[in-house]
Amino acid sequence: MANLITYLLFITILFSFIFLTMSKETEYNPESYGAGSLKSYQCGGECTRRCSNTKYHKPCMFFCQKCCAKCLCVPPGTYGNKQVCPCYNNWKTQQGGPKCP
Repeated sequence: MANLITYLLFITILFSFIFLTMSKETEYNPESYGAGSLKSYQCGGECTRRCSNTKYHKPCMFFCQKCCAKCLCVPPGTYGNKQVCPCYNNWKTQQGGPKCP
């Protein structure tokens, strides 16, 4: 019985460690983002990632690539996080809405 408890405790700790390691990999490093953090040829791939969860894929890709060409930056994730890329965040439409997805 003691061996079973030890084994279950070991498995629980092992899975906890694996889960924590995997969750840390999805976090972004703010130092790797910002104006000029990308080369122009990287915009397509980064915009594909940024627009991957939207149902308006074509407009998202169009504006994301336009913003990336100007700012050379695309925020991490598929939504939000614009604060790490000020140029991307501050470019507005004439109505004052966000230009970049």
